[in-house]
Parts: sequence; structure tokens; C-alpha cells
Amino acid sequence: MKKSLDHLPARKQAELRRVVEMIQEAFAEAVATRRAERLKNGKILKIILYGSYARGDWVHDPVGRYFSDFDLLIVVDHEDLTDGEFWHDAENRLMPMGPDIRTPVSLIVHGLDDVNEQLDRGRYFFADIVRDGVLLHDTPGAKLHKPADLKAQAALAEAEESFAEWMASSAEFQAGAQFYAERGNNKLAAFSLHQASEHLYHCILLVVTLYSGKAHNLAFLRKKGEAIDARLAGAWPRETKFERRSFELLREAYVKARYSKHYKISTDELTWLTERVEALRGLVKTVCEERLAQLRLEAEADNA
Repeated sequence: MKKSLDHLPARKQAELRRVVEMIQEAFAEAVATRRAERLKNGKILKIILYGSYARGDWVHDPVGRYFSDFDLLIVVDHEDLTDGEFWHDAENRLMPMGPDIRTPVSLIVHGLDDVNEQLDRGRYFFADIVRDGVLLHDTPGAKLHKPADLKAQAALAEAEESFAEWMASSAEFQAGAQFYAERGNNKLAAFSLHQASEHLYHCILLVVTLYSGKAHNLAFLRKKGEAIDARLAGAWPRETKFERRSFELLREAYVKARYSKHYKISTDELTWLTERVEALRGLVKTVCEERLAQLRLEAEADNA
């Protein structure tokens, strides 16, 4: 794993150093009041930069309104420390603002044992992090395993299972959205469309990388999906205020459509979102089927 950030501009290097400091500060505060030994003495073992900024192919596109994230894997010494309650404050502090942090930051948190189990299984996502990642913080003695070689047949079986499961569940939520819309319940229709979209994004992540975190934020999932295949951006036009507002209403629906009496979504907005989720479904299906076809060829080559 690399340790140098020399491939990044000086400003990005300074940002990342500050990001690491803020993560450590927020985590220390989060565990300081805990009574359980495994929590109050919890440690961040590693902070690893992965993705486009680690590889050197990040995107900064103000015109198209697309900006790559700092993607960070945080490895902790106990699985209980992966719970979101320990990281909400860190994520809030890392929102792009002011002179220190201008780049969006995406965090995923895993226990050391979990990461090593994934590496032992040869999971692409974690193997790529070990191969391409940049170590920003390290604790002596906390070792990552060498990634195993995942056989194409095993990867194919897992990807096919994920494709069938998540495409089916997304279709059920789309059907639910239509049911609620016909009954005039736009709020539950919007929530169901959110779930359909979420399941579609988890589908493509699982099929292509064999990994998907416990994420519900559609803006986060959209960015992860589009990083895998830029064609997915076609599902969500962003040129007009109506398009951007409609997607934001969909993103908010996970919580507000269920719990807020102030959440409102018009029939026009719901109709547009219904069309766009169906477009997303078609794109996800195409990308996943291409990946499955590639895995089948690799499996056949292994068996030849």
C-alpha cells in the first residue's frame, strides 16, 4: 500500500491532513464518555484513502456539477465502533465548508477482523483498496492480510445471486410506489421510489464490486454508482431547478416522507421521479448484465 500523497496537488494534501485530524478529534470525543472498555479504549487503526484521489483520476467539474470525493476507509479495533453513532459528528464536521475542507468526504468504517475476512475471501473492493490505496494513518502491529485470489466462478455465483435479489426487490418497491400513487398517497409513493432507487444502486455495487455498505443516502449512492459507470448519470438530468429539486425530494423521502408532516411532493414531481427510476433500472440492468457476461467468460477461461 502506498504512503505518499505526492501525486496530489499541495492543497489537496493539506486538506487530507486536516480531514485526518478532524476524524481523530471527533472519534476521540465520541468514545470519551463510554463506559465499556472496548468502546472507551477504542482505536482507529488505519485511515486509508482509496478511489479516484488514491489512483490519481479524480474529477473536478464545476460545469457538470460533479466533484470526486475523498473516499476513506477507517479501520477500527472493534466491530461495535463501526456503528454510525460514533461517526455522525465526524461526518458533519467534514461537510465541505470554509477554507479547510472544500472536497466532499465519504467515510466507510470496518473492524480490522472484518476487513481481513474480506481480503481472505478475495473481495474485489477491499483487494483494490490494498492495491491502490494510500495509508494516511497507521497503528503499528495492525496488519492487513494479503488479498486472496477470488476465482471467477465464485465471483460469478455471488454476483448472479445479488443481481437476482436486488433487481427483484427494487421492482417490488416500484410496484408499491405505483400502488400508493394511485391511492393518492404521494408521500408513501415517494418513499417507495427511494427504496427502489436505493436497491438498484446496491445491486450495481454488489454485482460489480461484491461490496455495498449500509448506506441510504441517495446522493452518496448515486455518486458511487456513477463512479462505477458514467452511463448511470443519464438517469438523473440535473440541468433545471425542477430536476434538482425532484431528486432532492427523493433523497429526503427516506426519512421525511415517513416522519415529517411538512414533507410535500407534487404529482408532477412524483411522475418525473417514477420515469427516472425506471430509467435508472434500465441502466443498472445493462451495466450489471455486461459485468455478469464478463465474469462468465472469465469463469469459462478458468475451467478451460
